[in-house]
Amino acid sequence: MIVETLAFAGETLTLAQAVNVTPEAPPGANGFLRLVRWLMWGVVLAGVAAIIYAGGKFGWERYNGGTLESPKIVVGALIGGALAATAGTLINTVMIPS
Repeated sequence: MIVETLAFAGETLTLAQAVNVTPEAPPGANGFLRLVRWLMWGVVLAGVAAIIYAGGKFGWERYNGGTLESPKIVVGALIGGALAATAGTLINTVMIPS
């Protein structure tokens, strides 16, 4: 009984390895990929703008002696940039190169 089960498992594994399936992009995927690339650029530009804004606000707060709220903005922009970079890497890994 055990030998028959092992033999069947070996045959199933051999058949599973014999199947050679190549993935194919679905219809309309080019438009979706273009939209994702534009969104990625938008995220990058928003991160750069947030860091520039926070730097300017930090200088203004230091010059006027106000409360320092800009370090929170800088930390938030850095965390958001790290998440966007991670998401971009995952998307580039999953998507099929065209």
